[in-house]
This record gives sequence, C-alpha cells and structure tokens, in this order.
Amino acid sequence: MLATAESCTGGMIAAACTDLAGSSAWFERGFVTYSNQAKIDSLGVDPALIARHGAVSDVVARAMAFGAVRHSRAQVGVAVTGVAGPSGGSADKPVGMVCFGFQVDGRLANETRNFQGERAAVRAATVQHALARLVELVAATPADHF
Repeated sequence: MLATAESCTGGMIAAACTDLAGSSAWFERGFVTYSNQAKIDSLGVDPALIARHGAVSDVVARAMAFGAVRHSRAQVGVAVTGVAGPSGGSADKPVGMVCFGFQVDGRLANETRNFQGERAAVRAATVQHALARLVELVAATPADHF
C-alpha cells in the first residue's frame, strides 16, 4: 500500500494514483501538508528539522515520507516539498527546486531535482518524477518483503 505526503503538488500525486482503475488495491491515503504546521501535525516532522534546514530540504522530504508511512497503513511512502513558483525562490532554493523522499520496505531515500518552467510545469514534472522513481524503487525491492 502507498501513502503520499505532498506539499508543492497539493495532492496531485494522490490524484494521479486514484485516476487509475483498481488503485484501491494499492493506494492507502494521501496527506496534503502544504504548511509547515501541517507537516508537523499530520506527519510528525520534527519542527527543529524545518527550522534548521527549511521545509524545502532533503531531510524534511525524508521525514515526510517516513511520517506518511508511520501515520497510515501503507508500507510505501512518497513525499515532495519544493518551490513551484512563480515566487518564493531564493539563491539557495530557486523556483523549480523540489525535494523528494521515499520510503520503501523500511528504507528511506531522497533526491533533489530542479525543474524548468512555470508553476504548472514544475508541478507536473514533480508528479511524473515522483511516480517514475517510486516505481523504480518498488521494482527493485522483493515483493515478499511487503
């Protein structure tokens, strides 16, 4: 079962999953945690991590993925947090920067990508990358471990 934790995509990953017929067999729930407080309250992200690294960071993305699994009945979690734009970017965290967190079979992974384009393009690229990478990670894990 899969749980999503989304910030910059606002539920688009969960929507893409549930657009598929039969997704109730593998999609457990989605968390839209747009605000920092929502990340803390709904996913159990440590506020010190957000204060130290910012909401858009690998460490927070990993904590979000972990929290999605911990606060659901899922065994797999995907999380995204980023700067979709058009404002909100900085030299360190430009518009288009998105941090991804994954938890598969108890293992955490993360990565950061920088996407080009306007807000809609950044969000669409984020959904596409999150799902493609998740499929790769799940495929690399023996099914009997789930």
